[in-house]
Amino acid sequence: MAKILQKKLIRKPDVFYYKIEAPNLSKKARPGQFVIIRLHENGERIPLSLADINAEEGTISLIVMVVGKTSGEFSTFKVGDDILDLCGPLGEPTHIEKLGKVVLVGGGFGVAPLFPIARAFKAAGNHVTCVMGARSKDLLVYEEEMGTVCDRVVVTTDDGSKGTKGVVTMALKEIIEKDGADFVMAVGPAIMMKFVAETTRPYKVKTHVSLNPIMVDGTGMCGGCRVSVGGKNMFACTDGPDFDGHQVDWDLLMKRQKTYSEEEKMSFEDWKKKHAHMLSEV
Repeated sequence: MAKILQKKLIRKPDVFYYKIEAPNLSKKARPGQFVIIRLHENGERIPLSLADINAEEGTISLIVMVVGKTSGEFSTFKVGDDILDLCGPLGEPTHIEKLGKVVLVGGGFGVAPLFPIARAFKAAGNHVTCVMGARSKDLLVYEEEMGTVCDRVVVTTDDGSKGTKGVVTMALKEIIEKDGADFVMAVGPAIMMKFVAETTRPYKVKTHVSLNPIMVDGTGMCGGCRVSVGGKNMFACTDGPDFDGHQVDWDLLMKRQKTYSEEEKMSFEDWKKKHAHMLSEV
């Protein structure tokens, strides 16, 4: 069991921050890795990226957006509640070294997993720029936190309500042409990461992405998280989640992500009908 030590709503109405008691896991976890949780004995297993790691406290932090049945149920958990299973750290950590000018690109709440990665790149002696984007200012998360570990934070919003009006790739292209970049990493929706990779391709800037396909066991046995990278089948759970963005078959990835979309929608709607009173108390 893993106890919830802190919970807060960081973006209305559906993005939550959790600090979880995990003394052993926090000692071994590294930036870029993830965990799989199961809320109770009848729950499904879902992967969640690490938004922070604090070995001294013996804690990890998770950012969860309510998008389905399990994330909806998780939103009803309170401080002091226990998560039945917390498995991790899983996946290969992000490779951190001194590269020079590092640009980290986050879309929506995908910015949160970049926080420990940015801190590690900065500690390694890099100049770190974060480009973060959302549809509007109300949907931005972790702007203040990224400002504490990055040399520069560039904000873009689709509607221009904060920062530069436009998408992250516009800001990324401008940074590359004006200041240059030695390494780019993107975390967020697959379509955003695809276009980040296409933006850097002409400049031959090394670009890594953190993939989030369908995942079940997280140990390479089920094959659910299979992705095609450079024409080879790989597993996001054991070979990733970080991959060369220029080598990913993005069309196949996005097609596979939609495999159970109807079933997921039905499951979530059915759960909400039965537990509407719980959501109203969140």
